[in-house]
Amino acid sequence: MIYRRLGNTGLIVSALSLGTMQFGKAMNMGQLDQQQTNAMIKFAIERGINFIDTANVYSRGESETLVGNALKGIRQDLVVATKCRLPMSDTNFNQSGATRVNIMRAVEESLRRLQTDYIDLYQLHGWDSNTPLEETVRTMDDLVRQGKVRYIGISNYLSWQAAMAVDMQERLGLEKYVTAQMYYSLVGRGLEHEFMSYCEYTGMGILVWSPLAGGFLSGKYQPGTTAPAGTRFAEAGPFVNFEPAESYAVIEALKRVADRHAVSPARVALAWTLHRPAVSSVILGARKLEHLEDNIAAADLVLSEEDVTELNEVSDPGTPYPKWMVLQLDQAEDPRPKILEPERFADGGPWKDLRGRSWEG
Repeated sequence: MIYRRLGNTGLIVSALSLGTMQFGKAMNMGQLDQQQTNAMIKFAIERGINFIDTANVYSRGESETLVGNALKGIRQDLVVATKCRLPMSDTNFNQSGATRVNIMRAVEESLRRLQTDYIDLYQLHGWDSNTPLEETVRTMDDLVRQGKVRYIGISNYLSWQAAMAVDMQERLGLEKYVTAQMYYSLVGRGLEHEFMSYCEYTGMGILVWSPLAGGFLSGKYQPGTTAPAGTRFAEAGPFVNFEPAESYAVIEALKRVADRHAVSPARVALAWTLHRPAVSSVILGARKLEHLEDNIAAADLVLSEEDVTELNEVSDPGTPYPKWMVLQLDQAEDPRPKILEPERFADGGPWKDLRGRSWEG
């Protein structure tokens, strides 16, 4: 197993972590019971995983309850993360959002379900446009000062939202967010447009959710065919947005690389994700032990430069404005980077000058 610091903190976590959305009956994402939960967590720990991520909304608390039961006697050896913000009631609208009342209620309920007196990483599951930002960040700071939470993080934020929040925390002298749990995969590289560079600049660690695009990158799905029985797509449909027709080219590239290493396409996809910039940990959401075993082996898979180039090129999402202009001005037109970091520009550099390119209509 590979180990890394959690963002810019001193806490050490496994580069592969265990997600728990599949624990519990309410979400149709695996429906694993207590016995299966116990087995999966034990299996993960024995293979070096020390980081478990859950959320109060997963099966409306059942996932946290199952995890809490499974961690009896060993909780102190692990890094446990959970989240709040999404609705926990169909009738009480105050059991939703990043408000003081909801966060305070949610953390107490998570502590009870997890059977612990502290949470290592407490995350907001999304931005709340209906609550003043200062109310949210002061409440999260209070949780750390009270000892209920060790570190705090965010999930599913835009880069400007993360920047606004951290800036306010710095100005007010509050505990800062150290991680961002975000979707990222070979068929979902939008994180690279802005958020990833924000994390590189600030030291915020990325926790990757759905690195296999809901199972699509396992390679078990074929164009023009029905999803095989028992698969996640057959039971719950696609979990993240991507264009299947265009994404099958990525699948074919994954299979070519996988064949070169005699491993599964899923293992290749995870190995690629593991070594992307600013990634602290990649969250695994396997429903079967054999899948989890294969996923964990991604930590030992070393991709060649040829492999990485092939995967990067086939999955390249393009560069939207203003990023292409920022890179054009900062990398292609400014002579200073070439003088200060000549090794980065030995083969043309991270961004080539686009001026003078012909347009063929």
